[in-house]
Amino acid sequence: MHDLIIITYRTILFYLIILFVLRIMGKREVGELGIIDVVVFLIMAEVAALGLDSPEKNIFEAILPIIVLLGIQLISSFISLKSKKFRDLVDGDPSTLIRDGVIMEEELRKQRYNLDDLFQQLREQKIGSVRDVTYAFLEPSGNLSVFTKDDTQPALALISDGIVQPRHLKLIGKTEEWLLDELKRQGIQDVTQIFYCSYESKQLKYQLKEAHR
Repeated sequence: MHDLIIITYRTILFYLIILFVLRIMGKREVGELGIIDVVVFLIMAEVAALGLDSPEKNIFEAILPIIVLLGIQLISSFISLKSKKFRDLVDGDPSTLIRDGVIMEEELRKQRYNLDDLFQQLREQKIGSVRDVTYAFLEPSGNLSVFTKDDTQPALALISDGIVQPRHLKLIGKTEEWLLDELKRQGIQDVTQIFYCSYESKQLKYQLKEAHR
């Protein structure tokens, strides 16, 4: 009976602690969780389960790892906010699976993504033909983002946090030299001053960092 009371108490306590931790970590859908978030959640669940299965152990031994995991997640989130390189290292970059109606066979193999998976997701988005697709991106979350000829085309970040994105430049058929020349024409000499830059409706759109506005 005594153990049942302890388990009930700990269940309520862990529920409140994990609820508080998830609230601090922010609001995100399950499909949008990053790799670090998933790892933190899995370990947190395991730690909580061990704490419930062993009522004889000091409860602080179960709470401490959860606090440490929260600290790891907050630190990694802060670094991700400040560093594009860290974000790419941890979460990766979207992969282009279809471009202008052509399936990128090599990219499919690289992502271990077969044709059945691709066509299923296209059907779920009511896409009848691959030829109608201008871009299909496999997002780091695992979701497939599809754009057709009738859609507004995706705005790709040519510069993110002051860092030029060569892969996105290649997708729109432009070079880094072209980008730098266009920015110079608009009075921008240093790309590190730019927070975000994209190419939309055949025009270069950019936003300076707050310190340079």
